This record gives sequence, C-alpha cells and structure tokens, in this order.
Amino acid sequence: MKKLLRYLKNYIKESIIGPLFKMLEASFELFVPLVMAQMIDVGIVRGDTGYIWQMGAILVGLGVLGLVCSLTAQYFAAKASVGMGTALRHDLFAHIGELSYAELDQVGTSTLITRVTSDINQVQAGVNLFLRLFLRSPFIVVGAFVMSFSISQKLSLIFAIAIPLLALVIYGVMLLTIPLQKKVQAGLDQVLQSTRENLSGIRVVRAFRMQRQEREEFEEENRALLALQMLSGRLSALLNPVTYVIVNVATIAIVWYGGREVYAGHLTRGEVVALVNYMSQILLALVALFNLIVASTKAFASAGRVSEVLEVQSSIVSGEAKWNEDIDLAELVSFKNVSLTYGSAKEASICNISFAVRKGQFVGIIGGTGSGKSSLVNLIPRLYDVTEGCVYVAGRDVKEYDLDSLRERIGVAEQKAVLFKGTLRENMQMGNALVTDEEIYRALEIAQAKEIVEQKGEGLDLHISQNGRNLSGGQRQRFIIARALVKKPDILILDDSTSALDFATDARLRKALVEHTKQMTVFVVSQRVSSVMNADKIFVLDDGKLVGEGTHEVLRQSCEVYREICHSQLDEEVAKDA
Repeated sequence: MKKLLRYLKNYIKESIIGPLFKMLEASFELFVPLVMAQMIDVGIVRGDTGYIWQMGAILVGLGVLGLVCSLTAQYFAAKASVGMGTALRHDLFAHIGELSYAELDQVGTSTLITRVTSDINQVQAGVNLFLRLFLRSPFIVVGAFVMSFSISQKLSLIFAIAIPLLALVIYGVMLLTIPLQKKVQAGLDQVLQSTRENLSGIRVVRAFRMQRQEREEFEEENRALLALQMLSGRLSALLNPVTYVIVNVATIAIVWYGGREVYAGHLTRGEVVALVNYMSQILLALVALFNLIVASTKAFASAGRVSEVLEVQSSIVSGEAKWNEDIDLAELVSFKNVSLTYGSAKEASICNISFAVRKGQFVGIIGGTGSGKSSLVNLIPRLYDVTEGCVYVAGRDVKEYDLDSLRERIGVAEQKAVLFKGTLRENMQMGNALVTDEEIYRALEIAQAKEIVEQKGEGLDLHISQNGRNLSGGQRQRFIIARALVKKPDILILDDSTSALDFATDARLRKALVEHTKQMTVFVVSQRVSSVMNADKIFVLDDGKLVGEGTHEVLRQSCEVYREICHSQLDEEVAKDA
C-alpha cells in the first residue's frame, strides 16, 4: 500500500482538506452532549422554555455546520481517491503493455484483468474511506474520553477500560481478515479465469455437450470462493456484536454509577445523559472505524496484488540502436546457435539453431505441431528473448535495438487473427497512422481481401465488431495480412496466418506476395507444403531442431522429415512432379 501512496502526490491538498473537515465535523459533534446537558439541567429542570429553544437552535446550528463539513470532506476525499485510482489504473495498464510475452504468460490474463478492475476499485474505496475516517474516528474516541474526564474523573475510568478492550477486538479481527482477503481475491481470479475460458470456448463446449461438466466445475470453484467469503464475513461480523456488548456493558455501568453520583449530589442528570451520549458517540465512531478497517483490509490485500504486478519487470529491455535505413547487408536475418526455453519448462522449445537469410528472400518454415516454428519467428521482432545464442537483424543483435525502431520495420500476421472494434480503416491504420486509402486498398488487393470489402459495400468504413466476430476466419486472416503489409516492412512474418484460407486463395496470395514484395524479406510459417514449396529457402523443424534447409527439390531428396510431410499431404505423383 505504501508504494501506491505516491499516486496521491497530485492530490496532497485534497488529502489534507478532507480529513481536516472531518475533524471539524467531529469537533461540532463533541459539543452536542454538553449542549443537551445544559438543556436538561437548566431549561427542563427550571422549566425555562426560552432557554430550551435557545439550546435547540444551537443544536440545529451544530448539525448544519457538521453537515457542511461532512459534505466538503467527502467531496475532497472522493476527488483524491478517484484521481489516485485513475492514475494507478493507467500506469498498471501501461506497465502490463510493456511486459514481454514471457511475463504475460507467467502472470496470466485473467489475473491481470482482476487486478486492473476489481483490485484497483478496492484500493480506491479503501483510500476514500481512509481519508474520511482515519482522523475522525480516533478523534471522536479520544475527544469523548477527554470530555467524560472533564465531567467526572471517576466515571471516565469506565471509558478508560472500554476503549482499550474495543481497540484489542478490532486489532484481532483485522489480523485474521487481512490474509483471508488475499485468498478471496485469488479465488476471484480463478472464477474469472474459468468464466473467460468458458465464454471464449463456448462453441466447443456446446459442440461437445460439455455444459453440465463446465457448470459443475464452475460451481465447485464458486463454492470455494463462497467458503472463503463466508469465513471472512463471519470473522468480520464478530466485530459488531462484541463491540456492542462492550459498549452496552459500559453504558449500563455509567447509568448505574452515574445514578449513584446524582443521588449523592456529585453529578447532575444532564451530565449523566452527556456521558451516555459520549459512550454512544464512541460506539458509532468504532462502527465507522470497523467499516474503515474492513475496507482497508480489502484495500491492503488488493494493493499488494497490484504492487506485485507493478514489481514484475520485463525480461526484455529496450536497447538504443536505431534501424539503419541505408544498410545493405548480404544477411538481413541470421541466427547463431539460438536456443529458447519458456519460463520454468524443462525442455527447450528450439535448440541450437543457426541459419542466415538474405534481403528480399522468400523463406518458408515448416514442421509438425510443437516443432518450434512460431517460437523461431517470435525471436525476430524480439517478442521473446533467446535463452542462448544471438539473433541478428540488419547486422545488429536484436537486443541492441530500440524496440520501437526494430518492430516498426517488421510486419507480423499471426494465426490467431486479432481485429479490434471499429472501422476497417482504423484497423489498417494500426500498421501506419499516415497511410492513405489508396495504399490500404493496395495492401488489401495483395492480401486477397479487396473483394471482401467490395462485397460488404461499406468500403473502408466497414464496421468491425469486437475480435472481428462479424467476419469469417479466412476474412480476418486476410485483413491482418493486409494490416501487416500497410506498414511496408523490411521483414514480413506470416505465422501460419493462411491456415483458414482455401488452397486457391492461398495460392493467389502467395503469388501476389512474390510479385509485389520483392524488397521485403518474407517468412511464411505453415504446416502446408503447398504454402512453402516455391520459397527461395525452406527451413524444416522437428522437435525444436533444424533438420533441413534448402529448396523444395533439395529437401525432398535430402530431408526425411520434409519428405514425410510431402507424402502425407501430396499424392506420390504430385510430390514427384512438384
């Protein structure tokens, strides 16, 4: 929580004014029992109606002043807490955006969503309540004790005993509930993860009639969350009855001994009523303090979870080198003894791979599922960092490049076609904010997507729903290829981004790429032989190792893995004549 308090630095004025006005409100409240005592001892005992009206007016005035102070305090506390929450949410979102794929895989998407939303909301609510009550409640408790001492030193001993007991109960409940709140938020993570997984895979769930099983699994996770919340709730619920018992016992003691003091002539009836009122004020202040502690407990737990994400540092640190526009090297991309191991995985995804690619070459990468194809190309734009070896792009180790400078020159289209809600033009401008409509249409034509736009009849204002759900898989893939082409990159990576295309469209796309991207170095990752067979160079991967390199004809003769892939996809005659 301390690390997050720096977000209040822009709201120092509000953070001071809010508590001060709450203390001012509390000061007015502490005078109320004294005014009531005077009303009873002077006005009522003597039957002085005018004095009663005078004291009543003072009570109304104190109430109005207290209300004004309270509203002012709440306004400034809300302004500070909401501003802090907004700044924290912004920084957390920006920090998540800077994390590498490795850290994102480690933390998990569902957990990050919970921390950006629920956890920050808890922190914001806790700060709001803290600014309003962290001075007011203790001030009321101490002030009521001082006032009781000024009325009767003997009866103030009751306050001196009750207040530490109440503080002990509150402290004990707080110690028990803080760890539970962390577990509750972790349980919420799990429920959110299950919900997200179920909703994203709803078609598969229904196709395989898994609704009942999914409901049972969700119910089990929900019950676990409920059990944690109930346990936390029961512990928190103990606070009210225990504090009420202590306060009520103290009130009975005040009335009992106060009555004896009145009978002995040491106290007046109004002073006994004032003492009872001060005990009631202490009770209300402690109830408010309890609410503050509950909110603070949740806020502390959530603040810790938010801090955990902010403390995660990206394993990929940007360099300072810029892309050299005038460079003319024989080897544009080269791998030198490169290995990659994900996180805590026991085996490497790719192992000791070396190769070189010249500028303008059309490169195919093929292999079975899990052979390391995507891992290999993800190292070029430095989406992951190598575990061993070096990746060189345009003559430099990719670790030396400024990330923006490197990725600006690389266009990527992945198998999972991600489009964002908005217009087609807005999605295309992600590749190049200054791109013209003519250039967009040119990229769409190369990607075999221009016909889709013409069929829809909306031009570049074509509405794209969230994740492009109003488009087919093949249409989305063609659009993301066009988006990558709009960048006019030096290196174009198509990571199995034609898997949803039919063979005819795939063939036209490859032909268009060869004709119109002669200045680009193109990497095509695919499991289809037909997608890579005409490439200038083909790399064959098997279980993370480079087992073949060359043209289609060379590999068909020299690489057993490639030959097996050919025979599994093409009939023998086509394989021979290809």
